[in-house]
Amino acid sequence: TMNNVKSLVLDKIRKVGSARAIDIVKASGFSRVYVSRILAEMCTEGSIVRIGKSHQTKYVLATAEAFASAKKGINSFVGGFMRVGLHEDFVFSQIQKETGILDGIGENVLNILRWSVTEMINNAIEHSGSEKVWVKMKRSEDVISFTVTDQGVGIFNKIRNAFGFPDEISAVQHLLKGKQTTDEKQHSGLGIFFTSKMLNRMSIESGEKEIIFDNNIGDVFVKMVLPHLGTVISGAVKLNTDVSPKKVFDEFTNHDTFEFTKTKVLVKMYKLGRNLISRSEARRMLFGLDKFETIVLDFKDVNTVGQGFADEVFRVWQNIHTNTKIEYENANEIVLAMIGLSKKE
Repeated sequence: TMNNVKSLVLDKIRKVGSARAIDIVKASGFSRVYVSRILAEMCTEGSIVRIGKSHQTKYVLATAEAFASAKKGINSFVGGFMRVGLHEDFVFSQIQKETGILDGIGENVLNILRWSVTEMINNAIEHSGSEKVWVKMKRSEDVISFTVTDQGVGIFNKIRNAFGFPDEISAVQHLLKGKQTTDEKQHSGLGIFFTSKMLNRMSIESGEKEIIFDNNIGDVFVKMVLPHLGTVISGAVKLNTDVSPKKVFDEFTNHDTFEFTKTKVLVKMYKLGRNLISRSEARRMLFGLDKFETIVLDFKDVNTVGQGFADEVFRVWQNIHTNTKIEYENANEIVLAMIGLSKKE
């Protein structure tokens, strides 16, 4: 009987290219447990290979061609991993081995995904305290998307507590600057900053806030969401993107020392009311930025800034931090006038 089942499996595979346990159960009349045992034995003997996970699991002949062609048909991956002892590169290589998601994509896209997914898993491993980390990845016609989820302390909550910020939005703003980390010894705080520049779209959801980096339109948004535990980071990269990790690193690193020396700050994220008026808003925005050689302030969607704000940034802070160069872009004429006034003083 066991041999009959084995013949049944091989016949099925030869006819349609693959077999699933449920097909063999139906055709043989044997129980799921018994059939699974035989399939496992055939895998051990080396006559067939198992491919895919859970409901996608199927068996193909143990030849390189059969394996490659079966793998090609698997365009999604879902896995839950125990956080303790997990290595971030393990998950990525599993996706590469077991699915067709990463087959035939441009090297820049592969490198963006490798950097982003491993960095985000690494954050969950080292910072979240969650029991498990869940990773999903999916390929559609022109985009590969992924999510990394944990049920730990929550990224904004962790930053808020580490720096003693009064609220979650201050933690969100702080995270956006790059190079800000709750653990200086272990971490440079580069992961999220660079990832948010490489992907076409990225979102970080934690507590009651979601940050969305939309590089298709070059903007960042913060939304209120229903409160939940842990952190969910989602990303998507277009298969035809011309971005590469190297391009992003080149834009923000010093070419002599290869250090992360430049950051870009979207000024509108620091508005408390409708306009940026006060010195305290300026100080909050600049907190922690003395780590950089160059700061680019992007005044997109900022209608006006107050004299106090401009003075604090371009005169007071600049005079104290002479090793940091402040550049700016997308400033309208009102903002330019205020910057001009503060530089004259």
